[in-house]
Amino acid sequence: MLTEEVAKNIYRIPVVLPDNPLKYLNSYLIKGSDRYLLIDTGFRLEACREALFAGLAELDTAPEDVDIFLTHMHADHTGLAADIIGKDREIIMGEIDREWLVDLTTSKAKWERNIAKYLTSGMPSDTIGTMPTLSPVRIAAPRLSYEYIGLKNGHVVSVGGYDLQCVQVPGHTPGHMCLWDEKHGLMFTGDHVLFDITPNITVWGNLDDALGLYLDSLEAVKQYPVQLALPGHRMSGDFASRIDALIVHHERRLDGILKIIADAPGLPGADIASRMKWNIRATSWEDFPETQKIFAIGECLSHLEYLQRRERVKVDKVGEVNYFYPA
Repeated sequence: MLTEEVAKNIYRIPVVLPDNPLKYLNSYLIKGSDRYLLIDTGFRLEACREALFAGLAELDTAPEDVDIFLTHMHADHTGLAADIIGKDREIIMGEIDREWLVDLTTSKAKWERNIAKYLTSGMPSDTIGTMPTLSPVRIAAPRLSYEYIGLKNGHVVSVGGYDLQCVQVPGHTPGHMCLWDEKHGLMFTGDHVLFDITPNITVWGNLDDALGLYLDSLEAVKQYPVQLALPGHRMSGDFASRIDALIVHHERRLDGILKIIADAPGLPGADIASRMKWNIRATSWEDFPETQKIFAIGECLSHLEYLQRRERVKVDKVGEVNYFYPA
């Protein structure tokens, strides 16, 4: 796939994501007279590096000449940042995800808090044990040999004729940031709003109600008069109508979970996840790739957490495992 100019001075570089259902990442290069800004990078994998470097070369840009903005902490967006950053250049991202990125890459404490939420699902211990080794956060995460600068909500990054305001939208990650340019009606949405796939909303240690935060963030950004949305994956579309569709998607998923609980009271989260409908090429739950099974359980748990906080389900905890009943 070739680079393309999606707006004046803004170029999309498709970065292949090997063996990943997302297929590719949209990395964006903004060319300014005195500054180039690269938004998101791909995994720290050779295939991603080759695709990104080829795109930059096609745009007559040396990797070491760019500053880098990372929309959120996931490794498919951050992985190559420290590998390509040049001397006296900046890697910038939201301050909340910056803290999470450092802690999940270097600290056992946050991993243990994350895993504790999965333990409540009744997920087999051998699957839980594989989480750190299967997670892209560990496998293809960025090196931390370079300083990552944390930005606050509302900070403005100016480049190439654009004044990009950081808009904090927690949910997909604890401190996801979109970039909004009011003058041009343009928003880089990262993974907050995707158009032909739905962002994964999972549980996080030390972050309660990720789904509630995500839905609130969708309602908040819907108020922006976005004319051009530039997402982190796949193609763009109508911003407001896509937000409506994402909200409906999660409402239907919540209704589906409530029906599962009504039909079979007393199931733990992992069993509920196995009965949910997933858009994945697998003949049965047992055939799910292990990584996708973990993602599915995490998403199920975020929806159960949402329902529990709003007293739409009852929970009976036995040992470490939560069992769910109709309210």
